[in-house]
Amino acid sequence: MVLGPWDRNWERWRPSYRAEKNKNNDNNNNLLSLYYTVMLRFYYEIFSVITAQEEELKALKKRLSTAQPKVAFSAALRDSGGGHIGPFTTNTPLQYKRVFSNTGSSYNPATGIFTAMVRGVYCFRYSMYGNNSGRPNSVVSLMKNGEMLVTTWNTDDSVNVHESASNTAVVQLEVGDGVYIQLWANRVLYDDRNNYNTFTGFLLFTV
Repeated sequence: MVLGPWDRNWERWRPSYRAEKNKNNDNNNNLLSLYYTVMLRFYYEIFSVITAQEEELKALKKRLSTAQPKVAFSAALRDSGGGHIGPFTTNTPLQYKRVFSNTGSSYNPATGIFTAMVRGVYCFRYSMYGNNSGRPNSVVSLMKNGEMLVTTWNTDDSVNVHESASNTAVVQLEVGDGVYIQLWANRVLYDDRNNYNTFTGFLLFTV
């Protein structure tokens, strides 16, 4: 077979062409390998960051759940029936018998006293209702270890028969401190299934 000029040139260039083609293929393979290596490292680092953040979040939740006790209660004065409470001849702690919640079991419905199990800052709130037609007026106080913190009362007249009031205090308690609501001597409250008189408290944070 006789080769023409083009064929003779091609036969002369073919080795260099093949070498260049192989070189280009190697470069492409190297670039592709580098791309996959970079992407793999990128996704690995992202995965590592997400995993570390998840572990930190789990640890934080665990610390919060163990470091912060759960303390909260809420109760109403009567567990059944209706009528007046009082008057008594002396100042008397009120027993809120209908317990809505008592997380931590720090409130005792038999005595009406909340006892702090942990040192911390607590919030307490109470409501008071009087239906005092022809009776003494209502006066109650939030007490801490026998010390009066805040007080509410209503007037005793023929115009303001149905009256309600509430008060709130944020106080620091030591372990064993007792908090309760006190009805003053010779005063009355009224309550029924509507739960006008309530006593609520919860731990804000430990100290």
